[in-house]
Amino acid sequence: MSKLIWLLVVATLGCKLVTGRWPWEFARSLSLSEPQRRARTLLGVARLASRPEIIEAHRRLITQVHPDRGGSAELVHEANAARDLLLARLPAI
Repeated sequence: MSKLIWLLVVATLGCKLVTGRWPWEFARSLSLSEPQRRARTLLGVARLASRPEIIEAHRRLITQVHPDRGGSAELVHEANAARDLLLARLPAI
């Protein structure tokens, strides 16, 4: 029984080292809600995208949909909302 407990402790710490998240946080991040799915699709980022990847994807999208480039304010608001949602879901550093 004690070997099993040690194995779970090592696996938990390994998950934290590899992903930067505890196993329960990592598992929660894998089950995306519909708004998160739409935000990731809109920005074109992967499920486990980092903060810099999300910000860069947002920057690229804004350059395409900005009103000065023929886009609309509504598209800019959608891009900003998608960025804010995804950044809020990242673990605090």
